Amino acid sequence: MRRDVFQAIADPTRREIIHLVSRQSLTQNAVADHFDISRPAVSKHIKILTECGLIVIKQQGRERYCEVQLKQLNEVSDWIEQYREFWTSKLDALGKFLEEEKRTPIKKNKHR
Repeated sequence: MRRDVFQAIADPTRREIIHLVSRQSLTQNAVADHFDISRPAVSKHIKILTECGLIVIKQQGRERYCEVQLKQLNEVSDWIEQYREFWTSKLDALGKFLEEEKRTPIKKNKHR
């Protein structure tokens, strides 16, 4: 099954793995030591991250090191950007409306 980067970042454990490995290359066992879940569960998360292209595994001697490849996150950034532009324009319009409301004198209704 081909996974995408959105599936990878949907899980908090995978986001934490990305964060850990972004600071330094770690063995799979070193990554697993940071979590209170089984090593097979961590391996499954690493496999998903690898399938999504966010982590690469490099063999060094007997050890397998996880290294981060953050280029794939550009897809998420691009997707989010379209909504940032939408909300920025909406919030700017709200700001202008509120400023105009401040400047407009309040009309009092006189009831007799």
